[in-house]
Amino acid sequence: MSTGIVPPRARHHATEYAAEALGLGLFMLSACGFAVLLFHPASPAAAWPVPHFWRGALMGLAMGLTAVLNIYSPWGRRSGAHLNPAVTLAFWRLGKVRGADVPGYIGAQLAGGLAGVALALLLLGRRVADPAVNYVVTVPGPWGVGAAFAAELALSFLLLFLVLWISSSARWARYTGVVAGLLVALFITVEAPVSGMSINPARTLASAAWSPGVEPLWPYFLAPVTGMAVAAWCFTRLSARRAAFCAKLDHDPRYRCIFCGAGGG
Repeated sequence: MSTGIVPPRARHHATEYAAEALGLGLFMLSACGFAVLLFHPASPAAAWPVPHFWRGALMGLAMGLTAVLNIYSPWGRRSGAHLNPAVTLAFWRLGKVRGADVPGYIGAQLAGGLAGVALALLLLGRRVADPAVNYVVTVPGPWGVGAAFAAELALSFLLLFLVLWISSSARWARYTGVVAGLLVALFITVEAPVSGMSINPARTLASAAWSPGVEPLWPYFLAPVTGMAVAAWCFTRLSARRAAFCAKLDHDPRYRCIFCGAGGG
């Protein structure tokens, strides 16, 4: 029987958990909104004489910018802007996130993603459910599940390895969020036809929960977690002179850091 008492660490770090939920919620709201704008048949943009590839590029640009704004926002600087269970688990494997904070971060990411799609449905109505949008679900493309899994694995590895490499450089660390956003934009533009471009279990679940029957889900859970775990391992082996500084993508000293103890209030 529950006593109703919140564990001290969860209570102390509730602001960071809430920031994670807000960040992924806004990302999913943005994804649904731009998908409706660019792909819904009733959208004015549907009449644009633009090839599908360039619509995908516009979607990638929009989501890359959303990622950058999230990372450098007050809430992103507060939580570190993981916005992805695979990222949190990778930093945990590197010893940069305490085990006690992992459930709070992942739970917040899952809740935030679900809430973001729910808010999009509330604001945009059934447009989000239209087959052309379909809650921005991530599903394998015409090359099948194997290709989707391989692509998700490779992109997850590449994203985290580059994030770790850049964030561990005193000269380039401030640009970590920009690089992450550029990679998101590039991946969506080029790879989305293969897997839908997720590299984020919470992002995939947020869409799939509103679109019954979407499957398979396992590549979108297993590939990002595995790819980022391997990236963390490779980083520690291949960069003997460098070490992951912290689990934040933008380490602004004005915001407290629950990972390394630095920062303000």
